[in-house]
Amino acid sequence: MTAAVPAGATGRAKKVVVFDYGFGNVRSAERALARAGADVEITRDYDKAMNADGLLVPGVGAFAACMEGLKAARGDWIVDRRLSGGRPVMGICVGMQILFSRGIEHDVEAEGLDEWPGTVGPLEADVVPHMGWNTVEAPPDSQLFAGLDADARFYFVHSYAVHEWTQESHNPLIAEPRVTWSTHGKPFVAAVENGALWATQFHPEKSGDAGAQLLTNWIETL
Repeated sequence: MTAAVPAGATGRAKKVVVFDYGFGNVRSAERALARAGADVEITRDYDKAMNADGLLVPGVGAFAACMEGLKAARGDWIVDRRLSGGRPVMGICVGMQILFSRGIEHDVEAEGLDEWPGTVGPLEADVVPHMGWNTVEAPPDSQLFAGLDADARFYFVHSYAVHEWTQESHNPLIAEPRVTWSTHGKPFVAAVENGALWATQFHPEKSGDAGAQLLTNWIETL
């Protein structure tokens, strides 16, 4: 599968900033986004992060440490400001987890960005971490997984996840978030599409052609 090159009417490649706050595989993300047709820059510069067409927030390690690093780089403020203006943000792995209200690791509770209600907790499975390829169950109207087969596999490396989705909208004018699930022991949230905010628990940058198509789908919405 060859990913299409997304561009606007002028042919300009979309500018994507990979936010470098010390907790993510930024080089892998950079290569994958470039493969998907984006003009990519790794930086923590405030103006560049705010003005890019898309902002990608990676994350590797402990929830609390990632939050500390993000705040030290003013990333929490940047994410909030971008979303307030409807500017696209995408989180990956722990970069997705910190978008929820809180995380609990080794009995240590830390506050997240609270963009979505919910708690990130230990995986409920016989084998932890969940490491390797797995399928997902995406909603039929998903934009993120458009063009991908139902049996497409994505690469996961994690010991924690969100097992319940609790956000509900009672406003008929506001679209419900599209939530994708996967299962390792117990079902957990594998991806979310919610207006300008999208995220994946798996690593699209390590997921081969399926991951490249997924990133292309995101870039085409920018």
